[in-house]
Amino acid sequence: MADAAAIASIVSATATLGLAGTTFAAVRSANTAARTAERSLMAGLRPLLIPSRGVDPPMKVLWSDSHFIRLDGGRAHVEKADGVIYLALAIRNAGTGMAVLDGWYPRCAVFEPSATHADPAAFRRLVIDLYIPPGEPGYWESAIRGSDDPAWSDVAGAIDERRAFTIDVLYGDQEGGQRVVSRFIVVPAGEDGWYAQTGRHWNIDRPDPR
Repeated sequence: MADAAAIASIVSATATLGLAGTTFAAVRSANTAARTAERSLMAGLRPLLIPSRGVDPPMKVLWSDSHFIRLDGGRAHVEKADGVIYLALAIRNAGTGMAVLDGWYPRCAVFEPSATHADPAAFRRLVIDLYIPPGEPGYWESAIRGSDDPAWSDVAGAIDERRAFTIDVLYGDQEGGQRVVSRFIVVPAGEDGWYAQTGRHWNIDRPDPR
């Protein structure tokens, strides 16, 4: 006759194993649900900057030296005056979360599939944070002050020769995450105007879609 203690031990071990399997499945399901919820939350906070539309209202752009302009929708402002290059872009947040603009990087226009962005640590910090709510127009602005600035030659040359150049804008969500670099191509329009176009977007804190 089978030993009662041995049978009880086997039954207990089987029950424990079944409970462990059930617990593991429940934990895995909970983790999957948590990851799905986190992805949904992050997607709801994600910004994406594109040029604003021509029908968007004009913006008053003010620099730290009290220089100011009126910037129409879909336009870029490029001005060289008194040893300063003033730059501004009319943009729109096409994403679902607040865009907090942080830095920028100017360069000559490079139209190659392999072209990439500079290290985020090399980006120039904005003097103030600029915020653009989801679905709303706004602007980016900064300046290059003095011909001794390393970026002066390239940008001043593009202005004088009326040719395209690029401005990479670094921004993230309101928590400081989900950073993106969006490349805006600044192209001449007419005799003295400029337009802004989107060239490329790169994700910094998560995989690129491409």
